[in-house]
Amino acid sequence: MKMPLNTDIKAIVRSSLNKSVASLLIKVMAAGLTYVMFVVLSRSMSEVNYGQFAFGFSLATILAIGASMGQQIAILRFWPEENGNNNPKKAHEALRSGWAIVILASIIISLTLIFTALVGGVIGDGIFSFLYIIAAASLILPLAMAEYGGSVLRAQESVWIALTPRDVLWRAGVPTIVVILLFYGVELNGSEALLLSAVILSFVMVIQFFVAKKIGFYNSIGFSSLKNYWNERGKISLWFFISTVLDTAALNVDIILIGLFVAVESAGLYFNAFKTAGLMTLFMWAITLVIAPIVAKHYHAGEIKKAQAVTTFCAWAGFIFSVGIFIIFIFFGDLILSLFGDTYANGKTILLLLSAGLLVDAATGPTRIVMMMTGHEKAYVAIFGSIMLAGFVCMLVIIPIYGVLGAAIVNMITRIIAQSAIAYWAKKKIGISTTLWGFWTSSKEIIIKNK
Repeated sequence: MKMPLNTDIKAIVRSSLNKSVASLLIKVMAAGLTYVMFVVLSRSMSEVNYGQFAFGFSLATILAIGASMGQQIAILRFWPEENGNNNPKKAHEALRSGWAIVILASIIISLTLIFTALVGGVIGDGIFSFLYIIAAASLILPLAMAEYGGSVLRAQESVWIALTPRDVLWRAGVPTIVVILLFYGVELNGSEALLLSAVILSFVMVIQFFVAKKIGFYNSIGFSSLKNYWNERGKISLWFFISTVLDTAALNVDIILIGLFVAVESAGLYFNAFKTAGLMTLFMWAITLVIAPIVAKHYHAGEIKKAQAVTTFCAWAGFIFSVGIFIIFIFFGDLILSLFGDTYANGKTILLLLSAGLLVDAATGPTRIVMMMTGHEKAYVAIFGSIMLAGFVCMLVIIPIYGVLGAAIVNMITRIIAQSAIAYWAKKKIGISTTLWGFWTSSKEIIIKNK
């Protein structure tokens, strides 16, 4: 006997909630450990050294996402899509080829950055003034491995094994080693902190790879099928690549521009404010880690109402959490920032501006995931990319004049416009409302629009 649709949807949402709670637990631990990591580093280093670490960390993050070549999103779509079409061979091919692309691209980008830093050192003030850039290059491959390796396991509906190595083990390992070194009188500079982060992350990602295989998840690296995979999936992967670079740039480019146009010390202050504001998106991010393959599965099976139910649940859960954190920031933002050091408490205004943009982000729901998983990556890049590019141009003008305050205002306005635009497009063209108002979108309306 066929299960009634409403009961079926409740089961899907309940399953998503259970996995989201597990994902949230890990992300809460990750948020706490991330704070501990940055607080320990901030208090153990001078403002200049910490600024160099923040600059290098943000640069490595953007380049690592570039090195992932969109494969961390591709596998979330192709794995359930191919298995849903009873074609596990192609699903395995996509996974193996994705690993090959990530490794090759990471090596090329890392070597390019090192070469650029060496040339800059020869032309400028000497190699030693660019050591933190060289150290940042060592973090690119581990970060790219973490991005793709986690997505590989999430595509196979793993949560704990997918997230624990980077979100818990790495973030606990770095401050632990730093504290031990401080106990013996060893203080790290920005370059050494970046190198330490790279070594520990590399170690835990190698462990994750082999543990996942041992447990029974499919995880393999292969170059033999790379050409066929790229010929068939390369164009789509490039759109995924552009979208992920845009998203990461939106989270990190401000810090890099502040480091270039203002001072590395200011980059450290903005870095701490932005990482703190990012706590608002904790639950939303935890849920999207779970629902991405679920949305892809139901959408491509023509089960639009189920995809809508999961999306709306995600929007409301994420927004309610974000509002609670935003209220805490209003009353205790300066106290929270002071954990990094007394001078960083002055960043409360920056924190609230960035948080306001992220609050609207939460209200518009998982727009990016819905567009990526439903085959509308080109539209996402066109809409989000054009608005982000306009914001980037504004920052080039505003940051040299108004510093971190100008950067925060431009970031807030750009994010609000971009998220509202893509949410409107998703409802109009895909037929799935990603916002809080998804509950009031009728199934009849959705199906008609999807056709």
